Amino acid sequence: MANPQDEYLKKLERASDLTREEAKKQLLQELEKDLTSEKAKRIRQMEESIKLEAGELGREILADSMRHGATGYVAEYTVSSVKLPNDEVKGRIIGREGRNVRAFEQATGVEIELDETNEIRLSSFDAIRREVARRALELLVKDGRIQPTRIDEVVEQVRGQMEDILLEEGKTIAHACGVYDLPLELIRLIGRYKFRTSYGQNLALHTIEETKIGVQIALEIGANVEIVRKGCILHDVGKVVTDEEGTHVTLGVSVCKKFGMSQEVVNTVAEHHEDKPFSSTESIIVYTADAISGSRPGARYEPIEAYTNRMEGIEKIAKEFSGVDRVFAFQAGREVQVIVNPKEVSDDEITTMAYDIARKLEQEVEYAGQLKVNVVRQTQATETTKAK
Repeated sequence: MANPQDEYLKKLERASDLTREEAKKQLLQELEKDLTSEKAKRIRQMEESIKLEAGELGREILADSMRHGATGYVAEYTVSSVKLPNDEVKGRIIGREGRNVRAFEQATGVEIELDETNEIRLSSFDAIRREVARRALELLVKDGRIQPTRIDEVVEQVRGQMEDILLEEGKTIAHACGVYDLPLELIRLIGRYKFRTSYGQNLALHTIEETKIGVQIALEIGANVEIVRKGCILHDVGKVVTDEEGTHVTLGVSVCKKFGMSQEVVNTVAEHHEDKPFSSTESIIVYTADAISGSRPGARYEPIEAYTNRMEGIEKIAKEFSGVDRVFAFQAGREVQVIVNPKEVSDDEITTMAYDIARKLEQEVEYAGQLKVNVVRQTQATETTKAK
């Protein structure tokens, strides 16, 4: 006796004009289409969810990293102050008919500003020059012997100590960034960050802040922390290289190679302004941390950078003339003091030199009002008695 189920299946095959296997295959194909459609829908939903979560997670990482980079001191720009014990000391600093003030300004290239208080303000766009003046003035006040020859001696003494000062400042910056294995010469170069601004943002402050942000991002996403740390502390090192020509990026790359930094670290410096395509996650992190620190509200002030560039440009033009020993720009660039070597430039030649410098400044420098050019030629003799 035939199985009723088999008879039923045969009738279905005749009605559908399909065999059992063909019908099974067709059903599976339809089911697969439905499943594929459902799977694609689920994938799209998951992608949208992941994008939302990734955006929120990214914002959390950046916000937390910026919090770790928060700093608590204000950068110095163009003025340092020295407090005096009394008016008598101020009188000795001024000297007879102002001769000590003139000698101090000439020796340091820093302008002295006096008012009714027992405080002297030292003004200069060059922070290292201003630091030399501040330390020299403090030593002179303690010593009590304030006269032109002694001023020259103390200023030269402090200039000789600046290499040690830069080394200490470099160690402070490096330790704040968590970097402890750099060559001493490179640390000394990093010490110049303390006395350099970029768009009004102190370079030491910016570097410490950026390094903390970069390291935190690297920790959050599992990147190489040490590459990021060194890339951050060295990304702007080219800005303190003053004896070579080039952009701060190319100069920074040259410095990193000179001191044997790894290629990964060199790449972070070379790529932190997107001059080259990013070669690693670490390069992207250094770029991102730099952008966060630089764009933080209140971090930068464009006029400071323009002011600094103008002052440096004025001094550079005057230094191009033969026989010039030192050049100092004062009064926001409205006055330039040019000190010449008396063995190379005669009294008659200084008048011509002042005229030529003024004409060149007219042609090559943007300024408001007038520029006053003072060319100074002087000789000085010093002798010491025998000890008794």
